[in-house]
Amino acid sequence: MRNLTANFGKILDICKKFSKNLVNERGNLPRRGVVPRFSDIEVIALSLTAEKYSIDSESQLFSLLEEYYKTDFPNLISRRQYNDRRKFTANLCEQIRKLIAQAIDGDEDYFCIDSKPIPVCRFARAKRCRLGKNDFETAPNYGFCAAQNTYYYGYKLHALCGLKGVIHSYDLSKASVDDRNWLQDLKYEYQQSTIIGDKGYLKASLQLDLFETAQIHLKVPYRLNQKNWKPTFKPFAKARKRVETLFSQLDDQFMVCRNYAKQQVGLFARIISKVSALTVLQYINFINNKPIGRVKYALV
Repeated sequence: MRNLTANFGKILDICKKFSKNLVNERGNLPRRGVVPRFSDIEVIALSLTAEKYSIDSESQLFSLLEEYYKTDFPNLISRRQYNDRRKFTANLCEQIRKLIAQAIDGDEDYFCIDSKPIPVCRFARAKRCRLGKNDFETAPNYGFCAAQNTYYYGYKLHALCGLKGVIHSYDLSKASVDDRNWLQDLKYEYQQSTIIGDKGYLKASLQLDLFETAQIHLKVPYRLNQKNWKPTFKPFAKARKRVETLFSQLDDQFMVCRNYAKQQVGLFARIISKVSALTVLQYINFINNKPIGRVKYALV
């Protein structure tokens, strides 16, 4: 923890570098009212720094800042203001993340796609969970995870990454939504590319539609009972593990499945911070000529 201030400065410099055309000269999104002394870019940098140290509790973060780093952050806002502005700057954080991902591997033609469950509470407490009850379109629901052979209540995180292991696009959906539906949102953004998925994306009509409308080759392994069965192309099977490794890192270091949010917007802002922190740490390894996947040792 002794390097928290120094690492905050490094992450802040990266955020400033990629947000020059997105914020004003003081690092804030243009808006009316009093100019905040703790800028929007600093809010984002502090959020990413906390995620780097696996601090996903705002109470824990502000306790540390008040006890050990009070002189290093003279303009620090209150915990309530931080919570509100973290939600307010979530879209800006995602824009910065996309620019960083493009800087690492913007010329990719091969991508890997997968999804993972994001439970919002224990399955037994699902009926009592009040998260999202006021908005049906964004509310969580029941889903089944075939990899873990278990039912859960929450959302599903879809992610598309390049062969280098950088997430280019991601989204949250209800837990019951079919994985293949998200490909319809991606096909015009990733035209003339190859997407590698698991058996959950297997559908002949979908593969044909993607190829005819956007020249996308969807590579999915065959099931053993299918006609014209072919063995899985080993380089594709190996490449698909990239996205699984990213999900493991999000679970381990960034604790993406731990939920403290009381509203959907808070949960979405947390997910954006965690994925953005992962991308920033990959960028630090990238500019230092280190393997970008070793995010745990990017800042020491």
